[in-house]
Amino acid sequence: MECPHLSSSVCIAPDSAKFPNGSPSSWCCSVCRSNKSPWVCLTCSSVHCGRYVNGHAKKHYEDAQVPLTNHKKSEKQDKPQHTVCMDCSSYSTYCYRCDDFVVNDTKLGLVQKVREHLQNLENSAFTADRHRKRKLLENSSLNSKLLKVNGSTAAICATGLRNLGNTCFMNAILQSLSNIEQFCCYFKELPAVELRNGKTAGRRTYHTRSQGDNNVSLVEEFRKTLCALWQGSQTAFSPESLFYVVWKIMPNFRGYQQQDAHEFMRYLLDHLHLELQGGFNGVSRSAILQENSTLSASNKCCMKGIYKTNSPKTERKANGASTVVTAIFGGILQNEVNCLICGTESRKFDPFLDLSLDIPSQFRNKRSKNQENGPVCSLRDCLRSFTDLEELDETELYMCHKCKKKQKSTKKFWIQKLPKVLCLHLKRFHWTAYLRNKVDTYVEFPLRGLDMKCYLLEPENSGPEHCLYDLAAVVVHHGSGVGSGHYTAYATHEGRWFHFNDSTVTLTDEDTVVKAKAYILFYVERQAKAGSDKL
Repeated sequence: MECPHLSSSVCIAPDSAKFPNGSPSSWCCSVCRSNKSPWVCLTCSSVHCGRYVNGHAKKHYEDAQVPLTNHKKSEKQDKPQHTVCMDCSSYSTYCYRCDDFVVNDTKLGLVQKVREHLQNLENSAFTADRHRKRKLLENSSLNSKLLKVNGSTAAICATGLRNLGNTCFMNAILQSLSNIEQFCCYFKELPAVELRNGKTAGRRTYHTRSQGDNNVSLVEEFRKTLCALWQGSQTAFSPESLFYVVWKIMPNFRGYQQQDAHEFMRYLLDHLHLELQGGFNGVSRSAILQENSTLSASNKCCMKGIYKTNSPKTERKANGASTVVTAIFGGILQNEVNCLICGTESRKFDPFLDLSLDIPSQFRNKRSKNQENGPVCSLRDCLRSFTDLEELDETELYMCHKCKKKQKSTKKFWIQKLPKVLCLHLKRFHWTAYLRNKVDTYVEFPLRGLDMKCYLLEPENSGPEHCLYDLAAVVVHHGSGVGSGHYTAYATHEGRWFHFNDSTVTLTDEDTVVKAKAYILFYVERQAKAGSDKL
């Protein structure tokens, strides 16, 4: 948005000596000394933590406000208000008086000059520190970062993603997908695709948003990002090149506004599917798969059976030829509609990549797990609400071919085919009048043993293990509205749970995960026989 407060709030010199030493992304809050989410005030250059840490940046603004009494109007206008600050990691600018991110600049371009200065400081610190880090990694037998958990030192190799300016919605989805083993493994094993010819042929190329190259590949940039996330060689990876391609092929996500993580996931999967389907940059999907077949047996283990379970009927329904997207996330719903006048039954089969579940209305006022007024909403309640028989209202009358007119009817969903990875989206945002409000109800979900057999059209044709799912990742939305707030993700990797909060990755435990107010849940079909607690 265009902020009217920049001229009175941006007062620091771009090369101010008041800035702390070191890289801006690791600066510490002057109050609590936390180096998570540092923001610099563009009035006085003091550094404080963001609202999702301890909120000292906002408190600095509130403490600096001129009292409304005992001051002349001219004095209030002349005194700087400390209203504008800059994220030291993404360099996005925020105004507390406008309560929004800022896109304009002062007449002298001071905001951009400060941004460039912070970028130079970051690059200088990175260059000076790069060789030392590389040496440490080479000498480390684990070649990974170390993190203390409960007094003991544990090795982790997970890498965070830098927030490029309200891109937490993208980061949470990318981290979740990177922990879907079969899906991630497929892309990591794809051969690199060169996007340019001539002088740059044979060299890996990286895009910036200033480039006008139309020859871009979402699959290639997605592959590079997934490869970077578990190398353990960086404190945080910047998905700049991937975001550039997203801007290029998905206009809905241009800009730095907060976006809906579920909507982004659907766009991402759909575009990956279409690109893999049609081939990209002259490389067909069959050629890629053929090249993958030459990989070593150890690398191919996670790829077994991906394309074997889809029938020709399934592939036709899934928008043409199957890809890794539809093979892993693709399922089939049966939509059954019955006319209440003549009893005519209509059946339709629809492919799906995820299921969007309503939170039943009777649970919508229950905000936490520990509230005593009534039962806790469970994932089973949401699934039951999705598959239960319902009577369509007057706005959804069914065109009965026998009655030759629209009639009252009932509708019921059955799952005809379960996917290998079951993605469940809890519909937490609803339109009321002119606002889109959030349903902040806690929904209880199992970490393992989610039994989907009772929702199948033909449960007798499915083995018991093919209906059990274990949780792989959870996306959580923090805040009150879809256009604001913050996204983080929990995911399990090699038996340990991690919390992904943009650049920060921390080990966590199952008790913390199950208390989260889930927005998107990723369940992976259980392969090996094992005892479990069913939902």
